[in-house]
Amino acid sequence: MAGAAAHYCSEKNAREKKIGPLPALTVAFLAFCFLCAAVPVVPRPAETLEQLQEKFEKESDAVRKAKQIQKLGDAQFAKEREAIRAGDFVTAGLVMEKYRDNVRAALEVLKKAHPQAEKHPNGYKQLEFHTGQGLREVRDVILAMPEPLRPPMQTVEKDLKEMNAELLKLLFPRRPGERPPIDPGASTPKKDEKPEKQP
Repeated sequence: MAGAAAHYCSEKNAREKKIGPLPALTVAFLAFCFLCAAVPVVPRPAETLEQLQEKFEKESDAVRKAKQIQKLGDAQFAKEREAIRAGDFVTAGLVMEKYRDNVRAALEVLKKAHPQAEKHPNGYKQLEFHTGQGLREVRDVILAMPEPLRPPMQTVEKDLKEMNAELLKLLFPRRPGERPPIDPGASTPKKDEKPEKQP
């Protein structure tokens, strides 16, 4: 028994000699990790609607401008919902009109910078997706509003529908099952004329 204990102690001492003490770099790294875990992470304050709008208006890159609609639009939807809850339908309407104007501005810049959306869909896809969300949002506003205040919102809805349809057409110009437009200058055989047979 004493021999087994002595053998165990000698093996333990041999392992400690092989491993040795922890290097100073490892100790410093572990201390750094412990301190990082102990320090609370302070979240950065979210940008206000005004800051997002200003950033959007200053953006000159078409794709980045279109992508900014996601954050800006979400902030506008939040403000519009808050106004609806407060019964301030005029503010809600103004916010949605500004959203429509922002979508239009982003679309125009995109069309100038990248006219072939099918080949360069970046920016177009994000704008189309968010415009779909905007349509659902404006429909909710229309349902919540009193009847006399609805006409301006119905105009916003119509404009968003048209822009969404245009975005889809730009992204997918060749749709399966859709016939190409008929060329008015092409000759077509008359009813009583039979096409000539080729030999």
